[in-house]
Amino acid sequence: MDHMTQTRTRKPPWLRKSLPKGAECQAVRKLLRKNSLHTVCEEALCPNIWECFSGGTATFLIMGSLCTRGCRFCAMSRGKPAPLDPKEPSRVAGAARKLGLDYVVVTSVTRDDLSDGGASFFADTITKIREDVPGAHVEALIPDFQGDAEALASVISARPDVLNHNIETVPRLYPAARPDSSYPRSLELLESVKKDAPVIPVKSGIMLGLGETSKEIRQTLRDLVNAGCDILTMGQYLQPSEENLAVERFVHPDEFDEWRAAALEMGFSGVVSGPLVRSSYHAGELYRTVKESVYGM
Repeated sequence: MDHMTQTRTRKPPWLRKSLPKGAECQAVRKLLRKNSLHTVCEEALCPNIWECFSGGTATFLIMGSLCTRGCRFCAMSRGKPAPLDPKEPSRVAGAARKLGLDYVVVTSVTRDDLSDGGASFFADTITKIREDVPGAHVEALIPDFQGDAEALASVISARPDVLNHNIETVPRLYPAARPDSSYPRSLELLESVKKDAPVIPVKSGIMLGLGETSKEIRQTLRDLVNAGCDILTMGQYLQPSEENLAVERFVHPDEFDEWRAAALEMGFSGVVSGPLVRSSYHAGELYRTVKESVYGM
């Protein structure tokens, strides 16, 4: 999968995106501010933020905006988080209702300062959304909870429609990109979800452009399939700031298409792969496709 690549200091044309604005986009921002809510769209500097906001949707970031880990690819701020706000789950549910969402993605910073990593807070938020937005589907994009099986079971007990945990990169790059995380631990989490709740689709994502090889990507995809992962997202790593890891290469869109085909051949049920793809990009559409084709629902 060798394609022409651009220098890492200048974005290629396929990463240049118009920024739609308008009343709907501003309405989403106003609603979030009014309810003191965070989104990963804003905190992680997602390139699709204007598209999603203009379409009346957002990915909710719970438990504050300060992370206890220091992943070197991430735009999230690191620091000592504030105590949890017990009213936040209700505010998330209320915002989802006002936005008219039928598919809600909830994620969080990593909260290693909490005894369960915030798992029970995830469960409360999922439950509250279900109560306030009847018929809505909920995707939970979770941290690894430091491998705590009881914490993971707490989230599973709330029955999210999709359980998402990103592998992020290949094992060799973990010390540089995710020094506080563990590749085997993340795989074990995904495997546990598939074992304990086989009816819940399992999802993960990987970034390209950090210096990984084709052989390493292929092995990581095999590891994910073997762990029971159903849904995969693949996107281009973009450097959030000078303090973060540099982009080693900009991957051509044709290569993303080839990886999508390879992943489907390996056994993934649903794959979205492209330079601007992120974990929750078109998440509802992907969920419905996989649910209909695999589970017949």
